Parts: sequence; C-alpha cells; structure tokens
Amino acid sequence: MPGLRRDLGRDGQGEDGPNVTDNYTAHGSGAPAGDSYGSDETLDMVIVVAGFAGIWLLDQLRQRGFKAKIIEAGSVDSQYPIYALAIPEVYNDWTWSSHYPDHHELREYFKFLDERLHVSKDCVFNAKVTNAVWDDGECTWSIGCDNGSSFRTKFWTACTGFAAKKYFPDWPGYEDFKGTMFHSSFWPNEGVDVKGKRVAVIGTGATGVQITQEWCREIGDEGDLKMFQRTANIACPMNQVYMTEEEQKVLSAGLSDQLADRNNHHNGFLYQWRDTLTYDDTPEERDEFCHMLWKMGGFRFLMNDYYDMTRNASANLEAYNFWRDRTRERVKDTRKAELLAPTERPHLFGGKRLSLEQDFYDQFNKPNVDVIDVQNNPIKRFVSDGIIQEDGSHHKLDMIALATGFDSITGGLKDMKIRGVGGEVLTDNWQAKGTWTYLGVSTARFPNFFFTYGPQAPTAFSNGPSCIEIQGDWIANVLSDMQAKELRRIDADPQAEAEWKALVNDLINDTPRGKVDSWYNGANIPGERFGNHVGLCAFLAGV
Repeated sequence: MPGLRRDLGRDGQGEDGPNVTDNYTAHGSGAPAGDSYGSDETLDMVIVVAGFAGIWLLDQLRQRGFKAKIIEAGSVDSQYPIYALAIPEVYNDWTWSSHYPDHHELREYFKFLDERLHVSKDCVFNAKVTNAVWDDGECTWSIGCDNGSSFRTKFWTACTGFAAKKYFPDWPGYEDFKGTMFHSSFWPNEGVDVKGKRVAVIGTGATGVQITQEWCREIGDEGDLKMFQRTANIACPMNQVYMTEEEQKVLSAGLSDQLADRNNHHNGFLYQWRDTLTYDDTPEERDEFCHMLWKMGGFRFLMNDYYDMTRNASANLEAYNFWRDRTRERVKDTRKAELLAPTERPHLFGGKRLSLEQDFYDQFNKPNVDVIDVQNNPIKRFVSDGIIQEDGSHHKLDMIALATGFDSITGGLKDMKIRGVGGEVLTDNWQAKGTWTYLGVSTARFPNFFFTYGPQAPTAFSNGPSCIEIQGDWIANVLSDMQAKELRRIDADPQAEAEWKALVNDLINDTPRGKVDSWYNGANIPGERFGNHVGLCAFLAGV
C-alpha cells in the first residue's frame, strides 16, 4: 500500500507413488536444454520459499536425484513434537525446550535444519519471484525475480503458504499517522519498546491475541493499551509446559513413532475427536470431561471433544457456553467480559480459527488495558495522532500493531503473475471464475506447476508440517513416475477439478467452518471465496 511506513515490511513468499491418471493429461519424453540461473541446464524443479514445505520437498527431490533450487525472498501455536519435520537426521539430535516453541527457538530449529541438510547450497536468497511463464512447445517454465535473476525449469512449486500476503482493510488515513505502525507479519528483529506508550492492537485473531498479551505485560503502569475488536476471539488456554533435559530425552525416544502416527489423527495433530456424543454423558460427566480438556490445554477442547460438537448445533452451544463461563470467570469488568466472551454465541464454536492464550483475558483486569468495539462503532479513519471511530471517539496513540490478517491461502499465489497455456494469467482466471484446483496442489491449464498449503487442501485446518509432508511426497513421486514413463507434461483435468471442488464444499458444509464467514474461506477479502479440505486423514486417502 503506497505511503505506508517501512516498518510494515515486504510480502514474502507407480506402486512407489502416484500414477498419471485420467485426472491429468500427460505427454511424451525429452526436454531441450536451456538457460537457467548460473547454468546452461534446465532445472528439474524450482521451489519458491524455504519454509517447512520447501525444505521437505527439496530433501525428497534430492533423494530421487532431481536438480532443484529454492528461491527465497528473505528469511506457533502448534504443539511439540508435531510442529517439526519427520527427517531422522534432524529430529534424532534436536530437542525442544517447551511444548509450544517460540519464534526464537523456531529460528534456531531452521538453522539446525540447514546444518544437517545443507539447504543453503541450493538456495538463492534475496530474490522474490514476480512472474512465471509456461512455454507449451518446450514444456518448461521461465521464472523471473525482482532482482533480475531468472530460471528455466521443467516444474516448479509455490510453497508460499497460507499467509504470504498482508491484508490492510480499506481505512483512509494510514499515511497520516505520525506514530509508529507495524504489520504483525513483519515484526522488527530487535523487538518493540512499548513501555509507557499509548498503543493499539487492531485485530483479534491468533496474532492479535499474542501481541496484546505481550504488550500488556510490557507497557507498565504508565502505558495504555487498546485492543480494537470486530469479533470476539474464542481463545483457549495454551497451558505452556517447559521441559527439563530428562523430560526432553524421554519424549525424543518415542519421537519417530509419534511423527509417523500424526497423519493418522485429525488434521495432523496428536489427538482426535472422541467417539462419544455430547448427550451420551450426564451434565455432571460432561462438566468433568470438559474441565479435564480445559486443564490439559492446547487445541484439545476443540479437537479432542465430543464427536458431535462440530456437527450438532445444540452440542456446539454446550461447548461455547462452557468456554464462555470459564472465560468470564477471569474478566472482572462486566462490560469488558461481555465484549470478550459474549453471553450470546457470536458464531458457531470452531467456525473461526481457535486461538491459544496464556494470560490474555487476565490482562483486561488492568485499568490501563481496554477492548474497543469496532463491530458496532467502526474505525472511520486514521489521523496524525491516532484513530477516529464513526461516533467521533478519538483514540490518541503512539504506536499501532496491525494484526489485520492476510489475503490468506490464495494471496501468495496471486501475488505472482503466472502465465499458463495460451498466456492465461492465474490471478485473472481465479478472480473471474473462482478458485479451482485438483487435490489442492494443481490447477488446470498451468501444467507442471504445483503448490503446497494452498486452497482446497487441508491447509487452514491442519498442522503445517503434517500437511506439507504429504503434499511434498506426492509431488516428488509424481516427478519420479513421469521420469520413469518418459513423460514431459502433466496438467489437471477440468472435470476432476469440478469434482474435487464439489467434494471439498460438501465436506466443509457439514462443519461449523462452512457456516461461518472467516479467513478460512477467504471471506475477509472482498470478492474472495474458496474452501479448505476438512481433514488430513481424508485428504491423504484422496491423494
């Protein structure tokens, strides 16, 4: 967005495997030599972004003898050990200090990944992919970057993830604000000093919750924090656990089995919905069971609950009421409590992304911490010294954190100009006709192009590493299968896309997530709509 302060940052980015079936079209062997970055060879694969997905796919392709490069523009709330890659030479010698690693430890983990896998030698850094053009005659892609470098490759995969492109609501006056403004996705490495300052957090998603609870601890008695809320966040206790060295060793001993088993569980986590139904238990038994999940913490209150909690409206209300009552016990001010945990359920429990918190709700008992309702009194504009709401309320501020989310799932893909068969542009296609994919990893008329953690895969509903390992293995196996059969080109069949989209929509409409507008289905972006596959286990069966 022109004029925004530099602190808002820059967007980043056979029997042994699947056979080419009627859902794809494929063509004969051989590929002409061409120019690529620093070489006369055409690469087998270009991978965009060196995150979990990119590193896993690179490792799988290396094992199969393919020549691949990663292009990287720069450089959690999932629980140990599932927020990690199932690569023995990595996990055998790595231990986490807590059940929920922070960003410092995750950075150390990626450094360790590089030391063990030597990822950097096949990475091109400080290059953001801006365009990709398909040559139908030669069956190759030309990949262009913002630094002028270019690549020729037979295949390429966008591992841009679900949160690669920042989203800014259309509020006027961003450029007028004279204080400091950050978008949550580009936080300064040195941190932010908020002590004694008047600060605002706009947004109450997972990141908004995290920033709010951290800043509330740091502003001191002289500071002031206002959290601007459109919709109450249903956040559950994280109940962080720090492990001793002995506890780490015990957990590490069974790690290979846990990592192998995670894809047999709902959404790639290590727990699953119960077989029992809500009203199979007495009210006393339900209360005892819910208190047990609450005490254990994490996503268990959503994912380890009664089977019908996400399928039966009455059972869903029982879960919400339990959450509401436990939360309101912690917030003493009745006005704040009603905004943070409304008496009436604002949406189906689990319809929006559940967040985890440590002392988020307790912080609102401080007199200098408040929640501002922008559902009934929207933000009108930014001004030089703060924010003005529709009713004229003027909030004077020194610093603003924009936790306004992302152009999720499809934003990273649409941020590149991708030209397929006949020069068709992916962004134009999806904007005109809606998002269409096959298996959530490919799209018709864009041959030899794949994406991970994207639309119509389990993306928003799954643990990232669990999902991308399945997708990365599938992509690598496709390349091996095509190589064995001397095939040059693979393209999704439009009819298979239509059937996949119908399946995704049918499955999601059976859950709260299909009945509530959220970034899960692109509803936070004007004109956007897409689906996510509801479960990793079912997705694994599909691919």
